[in-house]
Amino acid sequence: MKGRLPVLAFACALLLLASCEKFEPIAPNDAAILDGALSGLTEAENFRFQKGDIAFNDEIFTTANGLGPLFVATSCGSCHARDGKGHPFTTLTRFGQIDGNGNLFLNSGGPQLQHRAIPGFTPEQIPSGATSSKIIPPAITGLGFLDAVTDSDILAWADPDDLDGDGISGTANWVELKSYVVPRANSVFQNGKYIARFGQKGAAYDLLQQTAQAYNQDIGITSFFEPFDTYSGVKFDPEISSQAIHDVVFYLKTLKAPLPRSEGEAIKSGKQLFISSGCGKCHRAEMKTGNSFIASLSNKTFYPYTDLLLHDMGTGLDDGYTEGSAKTAEWRTPALWGLGLSKNSQGGHYFLLHDGRAKSIEEAILFHGGEGNQSRESFTSLSGDEKEKVINFLESL
Repeated sequence: MKGRLPVLAFACALLLLASCEKFEPIAPNDAAILDGALSGLTEAENFRFQKGDIAFNDEIFTTANGLGPLFVATSCGSCHARDGKGHPFTTLTRFGQIDGNGNLFLNSGGPQLQHRAIPGFTPEQIPSGATSSKIIPPAITGLGFLDAVTDSDILAWADPDDLDGDGISGTANWVELKSYVVPRANSVFQNGKYIARFGQKGAAYDLLQQTAQAYNQDIGITSFFEPFDTYSGVKFDPEISSQAIHDVVFYLKTLKAPLPRSEGEAIKSGKQLFISSGCGKCHRAEMKTGNSFIASLSNKTFYPYTDLLLHDMGTGLDDGYTEGSAKTAEWRTPALWGLGLSKNSQGGHYFLLHDGRAKSIEEAILFHGGEGNQSRESFTSLSGDEKEKVINFLESL
């Protein structure tokens, strides 16, 4: 009898394991979520991705590890839940002025409003004379692909003088580089400036600048790259290591691109209507990366639906705020991939456009003006069934 006990115990353990498996949550379809690493990463790259993931999503800042004294959020992930779009509760406020002489409010807390403060400090207010702009944090997946597009491709898509006469005159945002930013290989240099591509107005050159500035302006964390305290203007010792910043940058670079979630004739028809309405002139379907030290990103074709260029979107979307060479009504074409998953990180409802004012995809289309006039009019002329096909296509991206 004693000899049977280990066998019986083993059998019971197997039965218990099989029973427990019935209660385990089913893993979500990879196309139904935004987070996750690129396929094909090496073991070392996956390890570094996980380090960046923890720093981005799990590390919470308090007064004990450098928060503030003024801040907007206490972690990166709190503004980009599930790596998706932000909610009006996580809105950022940028402030400056409308002329082309740069931001004259950098010594008054600009360019970003820190509306929260640790005990003993007073949150910022927008100074008199400064214009301001509300910004919903964007989704962050697929950024490594956009980072690896060559400057020459971006310039090939630009048409600042509208030479082809189609009413669309996309232009690059030219910026002066931060002292810590290293230009990409084969980058284009013009009049002391380089082509930037990140942020709603495309004013951040690369993901290092975007990340270092976010720690500094969103959380009040100084680093080797951004050492000045946003409250006092005093240079502080780094409150986060350069390695942690680089790990987050690597995480952002190696997040997978959003995957299409449905196909079929209706979706294909919606895509064709999207293209024939002229929407694809700015929201380019296909791009290709150049060489990258990350093999999974090198010379890859991908489908983001953006051209990484600035476009004048008309008076209705003029926010009175400038960044880099962008004018007040100009916005960098947002990538549309993952659009249908936006509601997952926005409480089940859409908050679209730069400030979240559009509560549906159709409403976002109808806000298009300026260079988007013709496409908007083409969309409004479609039948109800055709409009539904376009929207279903966009939600499938």
